[in-house]
Amino acid sequence: MRGPDQDAAAGRPPRRLFVFNGGLLRGPIRRRLRAAGYAPCLGLPGPDDLVGVWGASPTAWRGERVAATRGAALVRIEDAFLRSVRPGRAGGAPLGLLIDHSGVHFDAAVPSDLEALLRDHPLDDTALLDRARAGIARMQAAELSKYAGFDPAAAPPAPGYVLVIDQTASDAAVRASGGDRNRFREMLFTAREAHPGARIVVKTHPETQQGFRPGHFRPDDLGPDMQLFDAPVSPWRLLEGAVAVYTLSSQMGFEAILAGHRPVVFGQPFYAGWGLTQDERPVARRQRKLTRAQLFAAAMILYPRWHDPFRDRACAFEDALDAFEAEARAHREDRAGWVASGMRAWKRGHLQRGFGHVRPVVFADPPGTAAARAARDGRRLMVWGDRPAPEGAVRVEDAFLRSRGLGAALVPPASLGLDDLGLHYDPARESRLERLIAASTALQEHERRRAERLVARLLAAGLTKYNLAGAGLPEGLPERRPGGRRILVPGQVEDDAAMRLGAGKVRSNLDLLRAARAAHPDAVILYKPHPDVEAGLRPGAVPGADRIADAVLQGTDPVAAIAGADEVWTITSGLGFEALLRGKPVTCLGTPFYAGWGLTRDLGPPCPRRTARPDITGLAHAALIGWPRYFDPLSGRPCPPELALERLAEGRVRRVPSLRALAKLQGVLAGYAALWRR
Repeated sequence: MRGPDQDAAAGRPPRRLFVFNGGLLRGPIRRRLRAAGYAPCLGLPGPDDLVGVWGASPTAWRGERVAATRGAALVRIEDAFLRSVRPGRAGGAPLGLLIDHSGVHFDAAVPSDLEALLRDHPLDDTALLDRARAGIARMQAAELSKYAGFDPAAAPPAPGYVLVIDQTASDAAVRASGGDRNRFREMLFTAREAHPGARIVVKTHPETQQGFRPGHFRPDDLGPDMQLFDAPVSPWRLLEGAVAVYTLSSQMGFEAILAGHRPVVFGQPFYAGWGLTQDERPVARRQRKLTRAQLFAAAMILYPRWHDPFRDRACAFEDALDAFEAEARAHREDRAGWVASGMRAWKRGHLQRGFGHVRPVVFADPPGTAAARAARDGRRLMVWGDRPAPEGAVRVEDAFLRSRGLGAALVPPASLGLDDLGLHYDPARESRLERLIAASTALQEHERRRAERLVARLLAAGLTKYNLAGAGLPEGLPERRPGGRRILVPGQVEDDAAMRLGAGKVRSNLDLLRAARAAHPDAVILYKPHPDVEAGLRPGAVPGADRIADAVLQGTDPVAAIAGADEVWTITSGLGFEALLRGKPVTCLGTPFYAGWGLTRDLGPPCPRRTARPDITGLAHAALIGWPRYFDPLSGRPCPPELALERLAEGRVRRVPSLRALAKLQGVLAGYAALWRR
């Protein structure tokens, strides 16, 4: 039977869905329903129409009565199993919906569409099960749960405990499983009887932790070696330390299965009865035995209607996961709030949009004042680049897929790298990016595939760091000489911190050109000035460069320049990284982040720490996925790298007024500051 989402995909108008709950007409839910092929509306339905109700909520009776009297089919709607960073009562919009034409997933009295999938679908397609296994691995690695707004600094209890999961009082899922306070106390008693010598940790619900709804357990329910645990700790970390798990019908029981547990279940949730749980109240009709991957495939891939919040359309599970992971990471890193120091005025609006969605960013200078403010308010300190800062400050820099336009021209970035260890361009000390590159030798298969897809899309779109409109290689370039090669030499901004900290003996564009020519007297050398230098915004021009190089590539697209070369010689330029992505040999006379790993020919100062040997996929994952934070170039919201890449490729970015005069003044002042530091 054709579903409404298939109708939407085929261009058919959405099917009318009559609703009698204001929440189903509000913006976020209404948009998600329309994207799934339903048109929420008011009025009285006909026999061919649908009536939508929210699960088994207190207002559901209205729609149920109208559907019965009008002969219309009833559709029950619920939040999907990855919901939001914050609970709905805290303002979080759902990432997806469960739209069920048979029942509701948490009530076993009537089989739901999800139960029918688990009972009847073959669930034997290799591609589907591979997606399921990758999804489980991604959720575990990123610690994603229904509500993902935990505090990464919060510590779980010491491992070795029995985990008993509380739920909110009067919740519809609890009522459907016959749960009440006595049933939860029975569950706690059973856990104690089965594990007489173990510690028992009672996990409260996120809405209870935030004061929205009470739970079932009270402090006086607890006996010796029991504790009520309400810290905002990752559910995955709690499950990792547990020796047994007890639940009535919490979704955390489903996550316990994914984490390798066989939870004891006192209710009748959707995940009970398939051979993966110990059921105190079995559902007699559920006799099929499933694997974890099959359960996940049905519950997370086939059943939900996932929504892409950036493109405002229906999407696959993996696309929703990308968006959720980006939002969760941003919330966790920003939840304490930031004090930002050393930020030029034009950057502040973008930083506020990107990092101030939990608590507004406070801007303070000098660094000592900012550090004191951060310590007083319990915030984190953010400092731009290599500006002086106390130990423990998080340093922020442009990442490697930046914008359509120059930072020196005051174009806001689509990605920034946050580094709590050092600076990615300073080899004197370890950086967070360096640590990620070293760890990339142990990437999981789903991480490698994601990096490969991202790089393939980047190359197909012809994207680089700045994505300026540029010309192809000029006509009339000298032909390769016999036995010679064509070498691309990218210029750099000579007072840039990456040059000051990462260069070796060769510290200028002129000396780089001379070194390349001395090593390759028969080569055709192509010199490409840095775009900031070409634009007259930063120092680094090389008068007479054409007397050493065979051609100076003014205004040339960097992708065309790389494609036209056999290899690249650089000090620390990011163009060396872009050349590696495109399969070109790279020689480094400095120590950029991508040098020292066996991927480049290194003539600069060695970095003894870099002993790992990642491949280019590992390097790309660290530099393009693991390290940067991305921001939607249209809305400024945290987003996945795939979205930023798409926006940059399509040119869909927020237009900013021309600030060329201010940018030039900024370049002059930066030059004076560099001289002063020397």
